[in-house]
Amino acid sequence: MSITIYGIKNCDTMKKARVWLDAKGVAYRFHDYKAEGIDQAHLESWCRKLGWETVLNRAGTTFRALPDADKANLDTAKAIALMLKQPSMIKRPILDTGKELLAGFKPEAYAAVVK
Repeated sequence: MSITIYGIKNCDTMKKARVWLDAKGVAYRFHDYKAEGIDQAHLESWCRKLGWETVLNRAGTTFRALPDADKANLDTAKAIALMLKQPSMIKRPILDTGKELLAGFKPEAYAAVVK
């Protein structure tokens, strides 16, 4: 199983997820949005599988700081455009096992898909 965890290096939730994976001896590749960016194809796929409402982190400071016009009338296309422009608006972490896709970190959810 090839596992990739997507996020930002200094995010506290990312750190918890990586510590959990390391403690379980799970091999994974870390994809840092800040260093490597993210492409539209990944975001489109994630939004199809999880819904843009899950993938777009509306609770974060980057999203909350947007002008009201940018936050209004959100749909998949607009959410993807926002996340492409500011990857810090993507929910973290995104864990891709090749078979399962998870947004956020919950130890019980990770335990169910990482064996």
